[in-house]
Amino acid sequence: MNILIIGSGSVGIGIGCSLLSQNADISFLASEKTASKMKKNGIKRTGLFTNYSFSPSEFSVYETYSQIPKESFDYVIVASKTTANKDISKRLDENRDILKDNFTIIICQNGFGNDKAYLKYFKASQVYCARISTGFTRSERNISEVTVYTEPILLGSLQGEDIRHLQPIADKITASGINCELTDELDKYLWAKMLYNCTLNPLGAILDVNYGKLTENEYSKDIMDNIIEEIFNVIDATPYTTLWDTADDYKNIFYSKLVPDTYNHYSSTHQDIKRKIKTEIDTLNGKVIELGEKYDVDVSTNRLIYKLIKAIESDF
Repeated sequence: MNILIIGSGSVGIGIGCSLLSQNADISFLASEKTASKMKKNGIKRTGLFTNYSFSPSEFSVYETYSQIPKESFDYVIVASKTTANKDISKRLDENRDILKDNFTIIICQNGFGNDKAYLKYFKASQVYCARISTGFTRSERNISEVTVYTEPILLGSLQGEDIRHLQPIADKITASGINCELTDELDKYLWAKMLYNCTLNPLGAILDVNYGKLTENEYSKDIMDNIIEEIFNVIDATPYTTLWDTADDYKNIFYSKLVPDTYNHYSSTHQDIKRKIKTEIDTLNGKVIELGEKYDVDVSTNRLIYKLIKAIESDF
């Protein structure tokens, strides 16, 4: 099993270590600074579950597509920020000779509809997505720390494709200590994660607090309630569904379990703002706004949160 991981941040290195621990042949496409660190010091997965450490001789790192041997990979795991999807999908198409005939792309990102950029160039039977509720952070360029675990990683298709060939990937990730399963209802689970991320990520970044603190203030709680209700209105207006019938059903589990289980966590949006890099807001609340406009649904709270993040980003 030869796998290329594009995006060597916390998720990419975390999943890469998981697969390396089960004897998969792993290569990374990384930025110059990250590649240099990985080549010099190897990579590690720390935190919750089994910790792993791999020397530079146990994996390959490339900085450009031109360095990659032809017909090398069965799988490509995209673990970059969603802001890079347009470029990555185009570059993969231009360099598809690095892929074997029956290759599979698995997109491991926040947000909904990230497969759209890849379906422009590749068949639906070649493009799959993951729902990741595990929290990864990167303390150093070559180290991924598992900080939060709530539910298994889920692999599936948003286009109704057969997913059975993804089982070997799921089995290896599970054997590494992080449960991973296949699902034919990935859209439901991705919208469940959208509800969670759209409600917590941008607001936590704007207010500079962890998830738990957001629930302890009547004003931030009111904002979150509005975000949740707007997203349910969007879901009701579209062909999509999720795991709860109503906004109130979701809010009950959100405030009683989901947030308490991740009370001390700071969102990836918060981390991006602190590092002064562009966030994934376009595939989170931005996607809600896009669908709201398409189906004539009021998403004014999501729009305000989106504009506040964009205003912060404008100084980067």
